[in-house]
Amino acid sequence: MSKPVVAIVGRPNVGKSTLFNVLAGEMISIVKDTPGVTRDRIYADVSWLDKEFTMIDTGGIEPESKDIILSQMREQAQIAIDTADVIIFITDVRQGLVDADSKVADMLRRSGKPVVLAVNKVDSFEKFMPDVYEFYNLGIGDPVPVSAASRLGLGDLLDEVIAYFPEGTGDVEEDERPRIAIVGKPNVGKSSIINKLLGENRVIVSNVAGTTRDAIDTEIVHNGKEYVFIDTAGLRRKNKIKEELERYSIIRTVTAVERADVVLMVIDAVEGITEQDAKIAGIAHDRGKGIIIVVNKWDAIEKNDKTTREYEGKIRQVLSYLPYAEIMYVSAKTGQRLPKLYDMIDMVIENQTLRISTGVLNEIMTEAVAMQQPPSDKGKRLKLYYITQVSVKPPTFIIFVNDKALMHFSYTRYLENKIREAFGFRGTSLRFIIRERKEKDQ
Repeated sequence: MSKPVVAIVGRPNVGKSTLFNVLAGEMISIVKDTPGVTRDRIYADVSWLDKEFTMIDTGGIEPESKDIILSQMREQAQIAIDTADVIIFITDVRQGLVDADSKVADMLRRSGKPVVLAVNKVDSFEKFMPDVYEFYNLGIGDPVPVSAASRLGLGDLLDEVIAYFPEGTGDVEEDERPRIAIVGKPNVGKSSIINKLLGENRVIVSNVAGTTRDAIDTEIVHNGKEYVFIDTAGLRRKNKIKEELERYSIIRTVTAVERADVVLMVIDAVEGITEQDAKIAGIAHDRGKGIIIVVNKWDAIEKNDKTTREYEGKIRQVLSYLPYAEIMYVSAKTGQRLPKLYDMIDMVIENQTLRISTGVLNEIMTEAVAMQQPPSDKGKRLKLYYITQVSVKPPTFIIFVNDKALMHFSYTRYLENKIREAFGFRGTSLRFIIRERKEKDQ
């Protein structure tokens, strides 16, 4: 089910972020004509023809000297090699082929990963094509001339990229085992939780390398049922720059979450919930995954009868966009409540794959509309005609209305709450797609 991951690699100022923004369809990376200013979101969902993929802008090169640029480009290329299914290596026709390009090309070529070579800033094919041919010297295939700023050649580039996707990408995998990603900041106890779960189960477990990435998948059998845990711990590189470390862990998180059914978001009970936790949890929320917030090191907290309620209040406040997420308080050190994780994971997966019949959904909607009238604007009132569930993981519903503009998000939230009252859907987000249907179509 996981989407392929495509990473963009290249020297400073060759147009990585411009290409990323154009393909992502919105301005989500900061683009300035100063090398090394990519600071913003680094991943986006992209679809081309009938293929969907996650694109990562590896960015983050601070040019202080040629040596540092090269070492950081290698680091960046390594991130791409570790995490991506396909790599877009972007070069600049105006600067021509430089030594750093050749060295990174060697690294990419040796990795065995598919690489698409993009030569950017080709605003005129007639004028620049002779210069494009120079890039054949890199020895990583045919250069694709593009201009990210003028949006030229991007279709050809994406055709090349999706040609490398495995057959059946996005189809349901045969492997039906629940896949659980353990995410969170460094040192919150992600590895300790996996080690403790392994120790508790006393089974022979093999560490199987992740199929498309270098993340380690750990298989654990509990009560005769197999679970695959995707651990993002221990995969960080020792970067000199804190920001790079954070960027690297976010890239790792995106690729792990992409492959998971359920995400265990681990928080350090002593440190409390932080802004970075909210950022990491947001990745799972954006992708519609099942979410369990696991508060680790709970044994280290002094408690009274109000502790749990107060702690949950803080979590709900910071993660206000995740009211549906389940919360568990555990200790990897003592093993407290860890076995109950499996029951929670099973419940969340059940809710992620729950299907509600159209008849029942429409009864709930009719009742909700009777209890709270839909909004109106300038004398025109919203009419809701019909609701139906179209997919699972996450459960996704289409609502047909007379005018999309009148469907305020607060009314969508009201309907969501009514559906949750009836069916729970604990631990999973719900998606709503609003479609317009003219009255004469009824």
